[in-house]
Amino acid sequence: MQQLKHAGFIFLLFFLIESLTLPTKPQDVDNINVSRKFIDENLASMAIITFAQYVQEATFDDMEMLIRDVMKYRDKCLEGKTLPECSQLANDMLQEMICSMEGLPQKYNFSHCCSKVDFKRRLCFLYNKKANVGFLPPFPTLDPEEKCEAIKNARDSFLNQYIYEVARRNSFVFAPTLLTVAARFEEVTKTCCEEQQKANCFQAKAIPITQYLKAFSSYQKYVCGALMKFGPKVLNSINIAVFSKKFPNIEFKELTSLLEDVSSMYHGCCAGDVLQCIRDQSQVMSHICSKQDSISSKIKECCEKKIPEREDCIINSNKDDRPMNVSPTEAKFTGSEHMCQERDTDPDDFFARFLYEYSRSHSDLSTPELLRIAGVYKDLLADCCDRETLTDCYHHMEIKFNVTTGKSLQMVQQECEHFQNLGQDGLKYHYFIKLTKIAPQLSTEELISLGNDMVTALITCCTLSDEFACVDDLADLVLGELCGINENRTINPAVDHCCTANFAFRRPCFESLKADKTYVPPPLSQDLSVFPADWCQSQNEELQGKKNRFLIEAVRLRPQLADKELLSVLARFISGVEKCCAVPEPEACFREERQNIG
Repeated sequence: MQQLKHAGFIFLLFFLIESLTLPTKPQDVDNINVSRKFIDENLASMAIITFAQYVQEATFDDMEMLIRDVMKYRDKCLEGKTLPECSQLANDMLQEMICSMEGLPQKYNFSHCCSKVDFKRRLCFLYNKKANVGFLPPFPTLDPEEKCEAIKNARDSFLNQYIYEVARRNSFVFAPTLLTVAARFEEVTKTCCEEQQKANCFQAKAIPITQYLKAFSSYQKYVCGALMKFGPKVLNSINIAVFSKKFPNIEFKELTSLLEDVSSMYHGCCAGDVLQCIRDQSQVMSHICSKQDSISSKIKECCEKKIPEREDCIINSNKDDRPMNVSPTEAKFTGSEHMCQERDTDPDDFFARFLYEYSRSHSDLSTPELLRIAGVYKDLLADCCDRETLTDCYHHMEIKFNVTTGKSLQMVQQECEHFQNLGQDGLKYHYFIKLTKIAPQLSTEELISLGNDMVTALITCCTLSDEFACVDDLADLVLGELCGINENRTINPAVDHCCTANFAFRRPCFESLKADKTYVPPPLSQDLSVFPADWCQSQNEELQGKKNRFLIEAVRLRPQLADKELLSVLARFISGVEKCCAVPEPEACFREERQNIG
């Protein structure tokens, strides 16, 4: 999990109907046939994912009703392709079916979406998705023996319910990621059901699946959040930096061609247009594999794999070595007399070329840092081009780049020092306090998740040789989670400003935030010194979870306290609980201890 990278997205209901409009070049036809075969084999699972992500509150029975309607519609339109109702886009028709289910829009509160049409309806369904799934019941768990019995006697139903439960809790995750999760889960059940110690087997083998889902989910939400909040130019910049670092041998013209497919893919995937998503995602991988010689020497084996293993393999392949002819500083961008003229001729192309050249020659930098450098360069050039004498101005550019990177490096070093000095629990408390002070409006579970993610990033990265890029990339994903995907998410003025002002500089912006000045703590009727009787029965993870929630609640109630004072409150409270849980009458003991808590 050093770097979280790209993932694809695959779904199609009515491929045969709409394939008449697809390109007909030989490689495109091959690509279509491969995609169609994969779709035919996974149609039911894909339909489940789509419905579960759109209507997260819906029951499994609701979902089964819709799937029956979808299959009837598909069979009808395969027989009569010219029927008027068969000319709609797949995603529009699916939303129409959801809206037509009796009582469903009212029951699950999306009638306002059904009253809209076309693009506005699509956008409404998208904005109706919820990343925070605290409203859903806990993920259902079965005894290992029950799991094995269920998959033995009713495999399809068991796996369908698993996909449904995972998809509704991960409403922004791309479908192929969820299909891969389901496939890996099925493999785990096959393996573990043959073992004597089934419970231990399931527990151990579930961890990599959870990590896979979390990693790909974070990156997908990060990129889609960038697109939806900042627009296609920022999305394009991210992809230029990522692909230039990963494939430094690629020529700019070839990169530009590839990015057209990549950008189209993300537009479709992030907007929920499942048909465009499968076309473009498959086209991206086909494009890369058809140009291996000019793109990468590390993906030959990947391109021989099937969907979706091919995509996963390419995503996780090693980056190529930097070509010998690539210079760390490109003179035509920092010392040419014609820079301003070239910039004015085609600004988008000019700055894209700069980011491409800088990224492929500085592959040790994080993606956010490369975007910061590009932003600094754009501002510096604007200043230089307004002056009569340009030479002196140009010479300062590399210095400015180094200063920008130095500030980011210092931020990472400080975070890794926290990791070294505080230990894992202390580091968690540090981030719980910090995040709660700047964003107390977030739910306790969100704050715990964000804090844990920051700790995971530092534990993962702070002992690596590429510590800087790893920390900066992963920490930026955490901020992506905090800021959310939808542009209508709001937390408080300071946080909202950092989330929307400048994508590349979100990290420095958040680093400078103090406690939210607009926040009004709840009345102290919620007394921190009230004895929690259930703590005496709690152990291990459950007990740690209670400590985490207590600390966050203490910050909400007393945000004016310094970090050390808040940790002292927590320590005194835990000490009081431990002492009193050891005596016959813990509540009476705690009443005596409460004055020590503060």
